[in-house]
Amino acid sequence: MAAAVARSGFRRMFSVSAFAPPKAPTPPPKADPSPNLFISGLSKRTTTEGLRDFAAKFGDVLHARVVTDRVTGFSKGFGFVRYCSVEDADKGIQGMDGKFLDGWVIFAEYARERPPPQQPEMNSQPQQSWGPPSGSWGAQ
Repeated sequence: MAAAVARSGFRRMFSVSAFAPPKAPTPPPKADPSPNLFISGLSKRTTTEGLRDFAAKFGDVLHARVVTDRVTGFSKGFGFVRYCSVEDADKGIQGMDGKFLDGWVIFAEYARERPPPQQPEMNSQPQQSWGPPSGSWGAQ
């Protein structure tokens, strides 16, 4: 009898139905329409000028920037485009989303606002000073 109970417990422990499947992550909320676009899927060889020229086909571009790696100088695969108006940005999304740029399929969407940086708490421990102590050791 004890062996049967042990076997059923062992079977339950390793059965697929005993474990709950992981929950699907919730996608981030869509950004509100603005003249700022986030462009992803860029080639490592895409330059800021190339992105600006491509985006200018769909409206008046105020600013374009491909985010690059500090060491290599190559694109990190995403960038930003700022149009003069929300209407131009909408045309830019329709014209660029799912299209090829430098041989890669790119995706365009409205840019989300960056959250403000977190301020350190004032009650935290002070930074360790690795220099000599504030009192003088040589004083008699």
